[in-house]
Amino acid sequence: ALKSGKAIRFNESKTRAVGRTAMGVRGIRLGGPDDEVIGMVCVQDSESSVLVVSRNGYGKRSAVDDYRITNRGGKGVKTLQITEKTGELISILNVTDEHDLMIVNKSGITIRMAAADLRVMGRATQGVRLINLKGTDEIASVCRVPKADDEEIPEVIEGAEGVELNEESESPKSDEATKTQETDGQNTTDESPSEE
Repeated sequence: ALKSGKAIRFNESKTRAVGRTAMGVRGIRLGGPDDEVIGMVCVQDSESSVLVVSRNGYGKRSAVDDYRITNRGGKGVKTLQITEKTGELISILNVTDEHDLMIVNKSGITIRMAAADLRVMGRATQGVRLINLKGTDEIASVCRVPKADDEEIPEVIEGAEGVELNEESESPKSDEATKTQETDGQNTTDESPSEE
């Protein structure tokens, strides 16, 4: 994919193996002197979707089948409607509903969101806002992580429970002991006059 908002899909077999020091072959034709490649994905599951994110915090998911297979070296097709509001394309990922996204701003703010929260849209649409940016802040990086599990209820420490139970169980015993002592004291007081 290019930062100008275009992407191309072609079979891996179209790219032949070459030597380590070779220049390589053309994958996509750039849209201008300032255009550049911002990323690529290897799609192994047609049920997955292609996620693209723009510099100003807009993004969307599109079905893989929306990108027709062509020969390498072409100009590609529009994958995001680039406007002044969206900014240039900065990231492309292959995601499913079982993934989360980590989005990092240049200001250092990081958010995590579920990929399932983004509905699959048409290929040439503008997308939706993923994060609110302040001032001249921009998206620095986007990565895919495994989906977070549901929050677990914290376990209560057994030792703490034992202490509480012991305290509760000991308090009645101490009361009984006090009552016994008081009774013994009364019996002693009652017996003393009879001896006299």
